[in-house]
Amino acid sequence: MTPFPREAFVTLASPGLPDQLVLLLIEDDAGDAFLVEELLAGAERPPKITWARSLSEARERLTPDVRCVLVDLSLPDAMGLEALEQVLSMAPDTAVLVLTGLDDAHVGIDAVAAGAQDFLVKQDVDARLLIRAIRYAIERKRADLAMRELLQARILSKENSRLERGLLPVPLLDAAALGHQARYLPGRTGGLLAGDFWDTVQTPDGAVHVVIGDVCGHGPDEAALGAALRIAWRTLVLSGRTGNAMLRTLDTVLRHERKSPEIFTTLCIATIAPDLAGARMHVVGHPPPLLLRDGGIDVVTDMPSGPPLGIFPDVEWTPLDLDLGESWSLLLYTDGLIEATVGDSRDLLGTDGLLQLIRDHARIDLDRIISSLGDAVHDDVAAVLVSRGPAGPDPDRPETRRDAG
Repeated sequence: MTPFPREAFVTLASPGLPDQLVLLLIEDDAGDAFLVEELLAGAERPPKITWARSLSEARERLTPDVRCVLVDLSLPDAMGLEALEQVLSMAPDTAVLVLTGLDDAHVGIDAVAAGAQDFLVKQDVDARLLIRAIRYAIERKRADLAMRELLQARILSKENSRLERGLLPVPLLDAAALGHQARYLPGRTGGLLAGDFWDTVQTPDGAVHVVIGDVCGHGPDEAALGAALRIAWRTLVLSGRTGNAMLRTLDTVLRHERKSPEIFTTLCIATIAPDLAGARMHVVGHPPPLLLRDGGIDVVTDMPSGPPLGIFPDVEWTPLDLDLGESWSLLLYTDGLIEATVGDSRDLLGTDGLLQLIRDHARIDLDRIISSLGDAVHDDVAAVLVSRGPAGPDPDRPETRRDAG
């Protein structure tokens, strides 16, 4: 037994310990264990001490309410740093303080490097030092755990970003055939994906298929559902399924993948003919696309092809056939763009406001439109612009921006 110094029992002005503090003391010497209890009895709020004579006893007496473990390095079933390592293994989320008679600075450094919050030599300890060391050890452990959680959160965030980025579309399109721009601004903080989605695929026959959609709601569940619907749409297009057959299949996918029966999805689908002079569209409960042609800009239709997916069973959606001509631009977008609030009265931009912005610019410039709205955009925004001829976008601008903003 290594005796504690006589002055160790001075308790005047001893700092307090946290309320309801439970300590586990691992000490094989009954006299030393008694002295530790006497030292801590002088605290303003004395802790509850559970005593274990060995590591095997400590395993049985270690409970979730233990906030700090005091361990000697000379135990019947473990010695030196091996004893400490076993304690750290059995109590990874608990502050561990070495209290030993071994006065060796190198061992102390190794103990702290191994994970102990502090290293105290019995001969040097008094009541104030022990109480303060316990308080500091608990706070250091709390900081360590917070840092560990922060690091894990950062790693998880990076992994999620890589996953989301991998789910964003890459258009399958002959760049020489059509001008193509896409802008995607997820509304949820820290996310790259949202419930809005888009895709563009050119099939071997030369037809160009474009989809834009909006899953109702916000959050990761809606983003996952949007990604599932986009991939399903691309698969159906590449397998040759279009029109109502495709929409019914997408409706089935939605009903099986959604988290609740209230979830629905709006869509706008355009199939541009191989000669690029005409298109067939389905506006499935979605904001109508805009068509710039012959120097004029207007909405494609005032009437949707039918209701959104996921609301009514056995729906037939009416197609709309468009004559595009030689020079045109077709803009598909989600409602986040026209639901931006503008003006002193914070009115919604609306389709008319979007048309006016385009007329003011004399062309469809997605970057200028989005930047002019600025903080007025409060929802997810997706937009796809497909163009042919002089009506198309500036060829010097980037084709696709997948994570703007």
